[in-house]
Amino acid sequence: MASKKIERGLVVVGVDGSAQSVAALHWAARYAAATGAAVRAVLAWHYPSAAAQPPVGLAPASVRTEIEATMQGVLNDAVAQAFPDRSPAELEARLSYGHPAQVLIDESKEADLLVVGNSGHGAFTGMLVGSVSNHCVTSAFCPVTVVRGTEAGDETSR
Repeated sequence: MASKKIERGLVVVGVDGSAQSVAALHWAARYAAATGAAVRAVLAWHYPSAAAQPPVGLAPASVRTEIEATMQGVLNDAVAQAFPDRSPAELEARLSYGHPAQVLIDESKEADLLVVGNSGHGAFTGMLVGSVSNHCVTSAFCPVTVVRGTEAGDETSR
């Protein structure tokens, strides 16, 4: 009888510190707990460049170090908000350099599910889905769940 290798699934979650991304991380944690998957929380950042251009250069070393420390704090805060009682053993928190949409699409190549909030810090008021979420939905290599948060930051109960 051949033995079957049981592989854990991977749920990648886009995090930017917004209430919607914390709701997405909380949703992904519940999903992962139910399915036995691991969770990878990803916060992407990039040094601003000309409008409509991808981030081609890196920030100067002193700036990069300071920004990464700040971004790590944002990521740690989001994890603490999504998991107030504990941090799950199967959670990886990762900082990545690049445009958030592209980083998440690249991460989706390894994932079984990509989870994003419906909008983040850059959203225009009244948008149902932010540009990063929209880009992920149309370009990811795995299924995508868009978690719509309430104004209080909790996901809706649908």
